[in-house]
Amino acid sequence: MQGISAFYVMELLQRAKELEREGRDVIHMEIGEPDFPTPKAVIDAGRALLRTGDVKYTAAAGLPELRACIARHYQDAYGVTLDPRRVFVTPGASGAFLLAFGISLNPGEQVMMADPCYPCNDNFVRLFNGHTHFVDVDAGSAYQLTAELIAKHWRSDSKGVLLASPSNPTGTLLGGNDFNRAIEQVHSLGGCFYSDEIYHGLVYDGRAASALESSDDVFVINSFSKYFGMTGWRVGWLVVPDDFIEAAEKLAQNIFISTPTHSQYAALASFTPENMAELERRRLEFKERRDFLYENLLKLGFKIACKPEGAFYVYADCSAFTDDSFEFARQLLEQEGVAVTPGRDFGHYLADRHIRFAYTASVDRMASALKRLERFLCR
Repeated sequence: MQGISAFYVMELLQRAKELEREGRDVIHMEIGEPDFPTPKAVIDAGRALLRTGDVKYTAAAGLPELRACIARHYQDAYGVTLDPRRVFVTPGASGAFLLAFGISLNPGEQVMMADPCYPCNDNFVRLFNGHTHFVDVDAGSAYQLTAELIAKHWRSDSKGVLLASPSNPTGTLLGGNDFNRAIEQVHSLGGCFYSDEIYHGLVYDGRAASALESSDDVFVINSFSKYFGMTGWRVGWLVVPDDFIEAAEKLAQNIFISTPTHSQYAALASFTPENMAELERRRLEFKERRDFLYENLLKLGFKIACKPEGAFYVYADCSAFTDDSFEFARQLLEQEGVAVTPGRDFGHYLADRHIRFAYTASVDRMASALKRLERFLCR
């Protein structure tokens, strides 16, 4: 447990809640959670199940109907034919990561990840006595692990590579051909490829490729939290290679029993035409927010090496104003009531020079936040 890191932003979030209890207006741009409510069709489906009172365990791998729906989604969205037996419904994407590393990672082995990246991924590896090999990335590779970087940094004890496209915190994509080359490189080295696809659907420029378009021999992690707007329902999924189906079933039975039943029935409604139309409306609003925030941060003097193509974050270089982004974030919260996430939450490489802004607030709220930020910078 001494090696498990905490979220630095949680210290800021706790302080933000204290300020709100004191009557301060705080604009939240720190947490990676859509501000839209759960779609009505999803809520109605969850309520319908609850009203029956028959909220019992499901199979450890998930509701057969939901696994089949997810498999059809890959056909519709990516043109991929997927056996539902390879789909495991999990308590959020976090549960999917636990399954993926639990069934594939041996003690002492290393998983390669980009720095910056989502911080919990390193902790998932540590839980299974593995190690994370962080590779510094920058705008030159769109903050992504390319085939060239993978080959350069591969070690004798490397187990595999985790790649997130779109990524958190940068929102960048690895293009289809480059994505395929990265997968081929990992396989040529005898490693496992783990694809974090939890921000698929929230893409504004280009197209996010699924690892399943390139290979069946991959682990794909996804979730109903981000694009589908179901964070608190805790439903994700993992797609495993054929050879890992039995192991995933066994581990899921032991560590989860099952994903919450009412949440799984609610998730079934996510793929209806009605709900997909609502999600598309929300995606377009996120695009509008992205453009608004990106352009105005540049006007204020922040440097943004890569315009985010997906997710709902802008990873901005604040070195023109400070060499300590955590202290910058702390003072911004105290003085102006704007909550943002310091770079150190996402790794070490140039972390003190970066801030992550989440555009999970309305354009009007972000406009207010930017006015406060400008006032803060002028002091």
